[in-house]
Amino acid sequence: MPFPIYLRRFSVLLIPAFLLPQIVVADEVTDALQSALSAYEDGDVQYAIEELDFARNKLLALKTDALGGYLPAAPEGWTREDDEDMNAGLAMMGGGVGAQATYTDATASSTYTITMMADNPMVAGMSAMVANAAAMGMTVERIGSQRFAIQDGQIMGLVGNRILVQAEGADKAAMLEALGTIDYTALANFGQ
Repeated sequence: MPFPIYLRRFSVLLIPAFLLPQIVVADEVTDALQSALSAYEDGDVQYAIEELDFARNKLLALKTDALGGYLPAAPEGWTREDDEDMNAGLAMMGGGVGAQATYTDATASSTYTITMMADNPMVAGMSAMVANAAAMGMTVERIGSQRFAIQDGQIMGLVGNRILVQAEGADKAAMLEALGTIDYTALANFGQ
C-alpha cells in the first residue's frame, strides 16, 4: 500500500531537518554576558553590572564544583558529606573557591574533614608556613612528591603554590590514607 501523499510531503520536510546542524542552546553564563553587553550598549549600566555579577557567580559555582571533584571518595565503611556553604565563608576571606567534605565512620565515632581552598589570599599567606614547616617545629610527611605539614592533629599541604589542602579531626593514619587518594598532579592544574 503506498504512503498517502500528506505523509510523503511530511517526510520530505523532515529529512532536511535531521541533516541540519543542531542549534546550540546558550547556557546561563553566555545569556548573562550577552544581556550585560546589551544593557551596557543601551546605557543601563546598573543592569549590566547585575548581569556580570550573575555570570561571575555562575562561573564560580562551576569552578567550585570542579574543585570538589578532587575531594576523595569516602573510604569503605565511611560516609562523605559535602559542605555546600564553603564558598560563603571564602567571600569574607578575600575570595577564591573552596570545597570541603566531612568523612564519618560507620559507628560515627570518628570523623575528619578535608578542605581545599584555591586562589585565596589566605592560601598565599600560609605558603611560607607550609614551605618552612620543619623549621617551625612541625612534622613533615610526603604523599608521593607532595609535602604536608602536620601539627596538633591538622595536616596541611600546598599544591601548585595556590591550592591549600587541609585535613583534621581523625587519627593521622586515616587522614593520610585519604589524602593519598588525591591526584595532586591534576589538582595542581586546576582552573588553568
